[in-house]
Amino acid sequence: MEETPPPGCSKPHLEKLTLGITRILESSPGVTEVTIIEKPPAERHMISSWEQKNNCMLPEDVKNFYLMTNGFHMTWSVKLDEHTIPLGSMAINSISKLTQLNQSSVYSLPNAPTLADLEDDTLEASENQPEKPHFDSRSVIFELDSCNGNGKVCLVYKTGKPALAQDTEIWFLDRALYWHFLTDTFTAYYRLLITHLGLPQWQYAFTSYGISPQAKQWFNMYKPITYNTNLLAEETNSFVNKLDPSRVFKSKNKTLIPKKKGPVQPPGGQKGPSGPPSTSKSSSSPGNPVRK
Repeated sequence: MEETPPPGCSKPHLEKLTLGITRILESSPGVTEVTIIEKPPAERHMISSWEQKNNCMLPEDVKNFYLMTNGFHMTWSVKLDEHTIPLGSMAINSISKLTQLNQSSVYSLPNAPTLADLEDDTLEASENQPEKPHFDSRSVIFELDSCNGNGKVCLVYKTGKPALAQDTEIWFLDRALYWHFLTDTFTAYYRLLITHLGLPQWQYAFTSYGISPQAKQWFNMYKPITYNTNLLAEETNSFVNKLDPSRVFKSKNKTLIPKKKGPVQPPGGQKGPSGPPSTSKSSSSPGNPVRK
C-alpha cells in the first residue's frame, strides 16, 4: 500500500523511520509526490530462517530494522514546467530479497568465468581503506540495494561462513566491479541513505572519481543534509552550471513591456497635398543628417 504522508505526518513509526525527512522534502522548491511504500514488520521466525539458511548471523541493528519494517522504499519527484521527473529513491531490500551475490558462471557454459575469476587482487587494503571484499569464499556478500542499476550496496561478512554479526561492513560495488567502503554499521549507512535524500548516484560521492556532472547539478539544487563541499569540489576547467532552485521553479509569467517605436518614414518621403516630399529633421537619410 502506497502512502504519501502529508506534512506533520500522524504516523509516529513512519516519522521515526524517515527521521522527518518527508517534511524537509515537501518544503523544498519543485519537489512533489513524496511517497513511502509502507511495509509491515518482518516476523522473528523469518529472520531466524534467513540466518539458518545462509549460515550468517544478522547484526542487531539489521534485525531491529526488519522488525520495524520488512524493507524500505521512499521516492520523490520534481516538477519542471509541466513534466514530473522521478528523482530521489531510497530503498533497502526486504529480508526475502536479501540474497547473496550470484557466484555462478556469468554464462551457462562449461568453464565460463565467475565473479571470482574477474576479481582484481592488485588493490588491497591501505591506510585510508580497509581490505576490500572478495567474490570467493573469503567473503559473504548480500545485496541491500540495487541503486537503480548504478551499482550495488552490499552487506559484507569479511570472514566467510559461518559468519558472525560483528564481522559485517557496508560496501558499494560500482558497475566496473570495484569496491568502495561506506560504513562500519548498517545504522550508519541508513543515516547516509536518508540524509543524502536518495539523490541519483549519491553513493559515487564516496568513490575516488565522484558523481557525474548531471548528478552534480541535482546535488547543487538539493544539497544533502550531510553536505560536504569537498565531495563536490569542481576543477578550474569545469563548466557545471550553478542552478538556483528559486529561479528554476518560479513562475514564468512575464509582464509584457510595450516597445517604443520611432516615427516610420515611408520610402520616398511623405508627400504633402501640394507636391514636394517632406524634409523632416527626424529623417536619417545620408543626404539629410540629423543635427543635435
